[in-house]
Amino acid sequence: MKILVLHGPNLNLFGRREPHIYGTTTLAQINERLQKLAGELGVELDIVQSNHEGALIDFLHANIDAAQGALVNPAGLTQHGVPLHDAIKAMPFPVIEVHMSNIAAREAWRAHSIISPAVKATVQGFGPHSYLAALRALVESLREAAQAA
Repeated sequence: MKILVLHGPNLNLFGRREPHIYGTTTLAQINERLQKLAGELGVELDIVQSNHEGALIDFLHANIDAAQGALVNPAGLTQHGVPLHDAIKAMPFPVIEVHMSNIAAREAWRAHSIISPAVKATVQGFGPHSYLAALRALVESLREAAQAA
């Protein structure tokens, strides 16, 4: 089972960017934790980070027939990423939106996600654990769906 992980703009700065909000865990550490959990779950991850919306969309398109699911932290594209929203809706597999912080508890303009209507679910507010919880939930739901089929 192949799961995509997409990290949006500025997330390469985790560990340095606003540590009072995002903590000190780096993106490399998050990816290491995800890879470890993927190994335990017996799934393969394909991970990308880009500061460019088009690169994230191209990654989804390139994997449309190869992946069974995806995690996406759209970061700054959360409120304005119409093309990313449309690409997610075009995917034949479930996508989970992930946020390290609880966006509903931050600035009012952050509370609305244009991505949320295109995804299966959202996991947020648990710091790096948001990613791990989302991966576990996605894999479990995919396995349950496969058994029911």
